[in-house]
Amino acid sequence: MTPTRIKPRAREIGLDLPGTPGPLNAITDVAGLHTGHCTLIENEPRPGREMPVRTGVTAIIPHAAASAPVPVFAGMHRFNGNGEMTGSHWIEDGGYFLGPVLITNTHSVGMVHHGAIKWMLERYADVYGGGDDLWIMPVVAETYDGVLNDINGQHITADDVKHALQSAGPGPVAEGNTGGGTGMITYGFKGGTGTSSRVSGAGDQTYTVGTLVQANHGIGDWLTVCGIPVGRELHGASSGAESPPAKTERGSIIVVIATDAPLAPHQLKRLARRASIGIGRNGTPGGNSSGDIFLAFSTANTRPMPHRAPPVMSIEMLNDELLDPIYLAAVESVEEAVLNAMCAAEDMGGTVHDRALVRALPTAKLIEILQRHGRIKRC
Repeated sequence: MTPTRIKPRAREIGLDLPGTPGPLNAITDVAGLHTGHCTLIENEPRPGREMPVRTGVTAIIPHAAASAPVPVFAGMHRFNGNGEMTGSHWIEDGGYFLGPVLITNTHSVGMVHHGAIKWMLERYADVYGGGDDLWIMPVVAETYDGVLNDINGQHITADDVKHALQSAGPGPVAEGNTGGGTGMITYGFKGGTGTSSRVSGAGDQTYTVGTLVQANHGIGDWLTVCGIPVGRELHGASSGAESPPAKTERGSIIVVIATDAPLAPHQLKRLARRASIGIGRNGTPGGNSSGDIFLAFSTANTRPMPHRAPPVMSIEMLNDELLDPIYLAAVESVEEAVLNAMCAAEDMGGTVHDRALVRALPTAKLIEILQRHGRIKRC
């Protein structure tokens, strides 16, 4: 899926961000990984409802071309737990998951879980119809979009989930008001889906770390960009990014970190933990009402499904002493993915049916502020 890019990304407006991105500066720089969206944006309420539908589903599929699900080693971190990520208990205990990762709104987790199982039963019919008594535990995460979306209407369907999964492909990732991030708010401005990547070395090898976020967190005054606290000035300059402005953090952020580096589950758990620093660079301390849940997985160490695997298996894993550049790559890509989500997003709301008008990040004003601090790169 190749989206039409409408607005420039964070680096394209000159933000002085660290690190070396991959070719797409996206999670899809990790080979074999596909992403897809289903986006629902309506400006009139559906019959019997009071608010419009503005929501969706985002799908991330590792080893997307494989004819059977491929176990991927994984680790997760709960920075602040006011949120949901299904399948997390087995990731904690078993150290891996099978199938796609999906992100949506808080009240659609059940339907997305149902739709993911249905898709897997169809996509891998030879595997799940073979009489092996197999079960499916999809990974589905959420953030709350009820300020801009009729979340209580539960409008996501199994067909919407199928669309997100079947539309998934390599290449650029549509950001901002897309997929599960369609109705999300970040630091009082319109947020949503964002992605970034880093190319990093460990020993004599080069690896890719890619991040995708569903950003729906932070208070406006907290926003920090390139180390400069810009939030208070930006919100003073804009005519009400969120109406009314939030006094406490009520949102959440889901971070998915993918890498082709050969990492074991304990290392991936540590990698997921670094997302806390990545989102912290943009200003959030992780509020009490925020669900800040992070997943990291590796596409290395491909192997068959457990019931088909041999009694004794061996894996490759990097020496822990070499992981600092990988950790840094995750921190940098998370920071940039949040900014990309905000740069790509468009104004939303403000109709007679809405409680709020949430404006996009005023990039011209942001550039003006950062130029005063020498944080804009000159071409």
